[in-house]
Amino acid sequence: MTAASRGHNREVTVSTSPALHPAADARRPLGLALTLIITGIVGWYGAMSLIIERVRSLLDPEYVLNCDVNPLVSCGEIMGTWQASLLGFPNPLLGVAGLVAPIAVGVALLAGARFARWFWWSFMVGVTGAFVFVLWLVDQALFQIGVLCPWCMLVWAMVIPMFWVLLIWSLAAGVLVDSPRARAFGATVLPFVWVPILATIVAIAVMIVVQFPTLISLLLG
Repeated sequence: MTAASRGHNREVTVSTSPALHPAADARRPLGLALTLIITGIVGWYGAMSLIIERVRSLLDPEYVLNCDVNPLVSCGEIMGTWQASLLGFPNPLLGVAGLVAPIAVGVALLAGARFARWFWWSFMVGVTGAFVFVLWLVDQALFQIGVLCPWCMLVWAMVIPMFWVLLIWSLAAGVLVDSPRARAFGATVLPFVWVPILATIVAIAVMIVVQFPTLISLLLG
């Protein structure tokens, strides 16, 4: 083999190698990173506020929680239910611990980090679990307990966009599955990711209004 042909082979090898890992060449996902950071921080703040209020109520039985607004909007009522400690400890501890992950991932993405496919699958499973848990909590609060928790709803409002943006971006970037159809679908839907986010939030809001018809008058009164 001549030197020219060897050089040609090396040139072909270098130029085609990146195609084996298309996700690695994706542009820095600024939108995803900012979404993870902002929703993570705000959600973490909501979860931590619940923990602080719970501790204060334990230290002082006469303490009035800052999220006890009226009979239908009361963190204190929620805290006394078994749903508030599903795993044997207060649910907000899950938020305080778990919401650190999206913040860290968002910061890493801003710094230019790239992650392996197994990492994105693990992260997607975790965020999906949080989303499903939020939907379960919505169901329990509206149809079983009959009381709303303001700090809880703040966490709900952050997990919803976190899930949808991560899901659609992951499909568009091909970090979950390297399928042309999935990438095309994700790229098409990504500019309209606000639609499922808004639809989810509006659906919850409508259920709240229907389930608590006197809520608005109580808040305004």
